[in-house]
Amino acid sequence: MIPALLAGPGDLIIFNLLRYLTFRAGAACITALIVSMLFGPMVIRWLRGFQRGGQPIRTDGPERHLIEKKGTPTMGGVLILLALTVSTLLWADLRNGMVWAVLLVTLGFGLLGFADDWLKVTKRNTKGVSARGKLVVQFGLGLMVAVAILWFLPPGLDSSLTLPVFKELMIPFGIFFPLVGMLVIVGASNAVNLTDGLDGLAIVPVMIAAGVFALIAYLVGNRVFSDYLQLHFVPGTGELAVFCSALIGAGLGFLWFNAPPAAVFMGDTGSLALGGALGAVAVATKHEVVLAIVGGVFVVETLSVVIQVFWFKRTGRRVFLMAPLHHHFEKKGWAEPTIVIRFWIISMILALVGLSTLKIR
Repeated sequence: MIPALLAGPGDLIIFNLLRYLTFRAGAACITALIVSMLFGPMVIRWLRGFQRGGQPIRTDGPERHLIEKKGTPTMGGVLILLALTVSTLLWADLRNGMVWAVLLVTLGFGLLGFADDWLKVTKRNTKGVSARGKLVVQFGLGLMVAVAILWFLPPGLDSSLTLPVFKELMIPFGIFFPLVGMLVIVGASNAVNLTDGLDGLAIVPVMIAAGVFALIAYLVGNRVFSDYLQLHFVPGTGELAVFCSALIGAGLGFLWFNAPPAAVFMGDTGSLALGGALGAVAVATKHEVVLAIVGGVFVVETLSVVIQVFWFKRTGRRVFLMAPLHHHFEKKGWAEPTIVIRFWIISMILALVGLSTLKIR
């Protein structure tokens, strides 16, 4: 919205600043943080108003959750999405189709998560929207957004999977690439959802990944930088740096209320939306594989569930004390802050590994 002011007098400093993507990205981050901090208490009071018992706690989970987390409201993702959307609409160039595509998948998955959380808190059980119903909506919306994103990509890039380190090597998928994009978006969404199980565990790795992809979007959307780093130039993706920066600001504001002991949980409203957002940005910037590196914590958490289910069905025994992996460490006696902070450290290390792929060619 604000970039529309670019049409104003060119000799005014404010109009010159608005032409800089880096300025608008920084402004988006600060705006989202302010919106989160201002509306956070109001949103939490609203959530507590109709969630008399807070988020339903799994009886088969770690025993301490039944005591320590009882009564804490969920659906805090509403706050994240509010701050993210307001900030993006204010500071991004809304003439850019990729911004709308990423916003669509973020809000669409957020709405699905909201419906899931709503059923859980109103029916007072841990079963919300059926797993099949979730996947149908996710795959449908993911495919639609993947097709929309690929429509804006230049020929050659729109049907191929690029690989880090190898500057020229691409895996062509042809007309089937929208399915690949869909799987990346849906996979990232569910991976973040599985990781969201402890106070602050998911939101910080999400912000770290968003920071990495803010930089990637800026670089691949700039002809000079992409040529220098021998990256594939993807016109229009620079505006996604504004979106990713807004995501960081919204995440910081939410973390203020989600820090242990959490005053609110993000719920599926937040986790499904944030994962879908990261997946969509990865598809748009043609760094899908790098997302798997940077979001390695999400990947490992997901694999722990797959391995647990597969091995239990085959042998009747469990590989982990409990899945996802963070619950395994809880069962082993690790304190919650220890697990959370160590996962943050691992996420930061993986982010550095992912960033290193931009220069290694």
